[in-house]
Amino acid sequence: MNILVTGGAGFIGRWVVKRLLEDNHKIVALDNLSNGRMENIEEFKNNENFKFIIGDIKDNKILEQVFKEKFDIVYHLAASINVQDSIDDPRTTFFNDTVGTFNILERAKVQMFGKNGRMDGDGWILDSSEDTYPCKVVFMSTCMVYDIANETGISEDHPIKPVSPYGGSKIAAENMVLSYYNAYKLPTVVIRPFNTYGPFQKTGGEGGVVAIFINNSIHGRDINIYGSGEQTRDLLYVKDCARFVVMSGYSEKVNGQIVNAGTGRDVTINKLAEVITKDRVCIKHIKHIHPQSEIMKLKCNYEKAKSSIGWEPQYTLEQGIEETEQWIRVTKLLK
Repeated sequence: MNILVTGGAGFIGRWVVKRLLEDNHKIVALDNLSNGRMENIEEFKNNENFKFIIGDIKDNKILEQVFKEKFDIVYHLAASINVQDSIDDPRTTFFNDTVGTFNILERAKVQMFGKNGRMDGDGWILDSSEDTYPCKVVFMSTCMVYDIANETGISEDHPIKPVSPYGGSKIAAENMVLSYYNAYKLPTVVIRPFNTYGPFQKTGGEGGVVAIFINNSIHGRDINIYGSGEQTRDLLYVKDCARFVVMSGYSEKVNGQIVNAGTGRDVTINKLAEVITKDRVCIKHIKHIHPQSEIMKLKCNYEKAKSSIGWEPQYTLEQGIEETEQWIRVTKLLK
């Protein structure tokens, strides 16, 4: 297939690209490099099935050029992803996550029906003057749209409660994605992976908690935990996440639906810090920057992913942490 991956130079995006290339598809990766990095896709640069374009999903001129190619699937991962930044600067998050998603949906709709495609009583009529082609959109949402979990875990019908503009922007984008399925029969799926970690994740302040804790530990720096540290997270290894993302695009069974991915196991940030540090550094608790945006318990119920597309996690937390530390040691200590 010919596939577009927005945010393809990002942390999860590069793993999605890698898996798709292993499946022998042709890949176009689009990224404005505001969060993604060229080093993430360095290994693909000589692959004849891979093409990288620097561009922004808010730029319709760029999108018009990109969509001159016809895509079987668009994996839409490009987004502002930092919860704290969204509270400080909600406008940027909204335009990237919601308006950018709308732009992608519009391009996919035009590819499927043509610029002058129209609706009649029997459905959408294709524009006969254009070369139309069906296109599926896989939208990467987030577990951060949910209300606090119970012990059984969060299923797809769990209450949502946006406690940050990031969560609010993702919900708005989700609703647009599902509306295009219902209104136009554009094949779409909304996926909600839980907190993902692994190699190629940033290890600085904008990175994930696992990468930050590991990087500080191996460099002998103390670890800071916001608040009590009793908040829990269901931590999904990035290779499992990428496999879930790709499988969601391949399967028609989940079109028009929302699907979670996680491990079904949550861990407190305090316990996570103990597992990672191994008494190598001190663990400190500091005042939370935005406590109102904290979800105290996140635990995934992934039964729908298992029953509908046959996905379940293959890595334990301990295995994922070990691989991530090995990667950070090689990339950070040998430079």
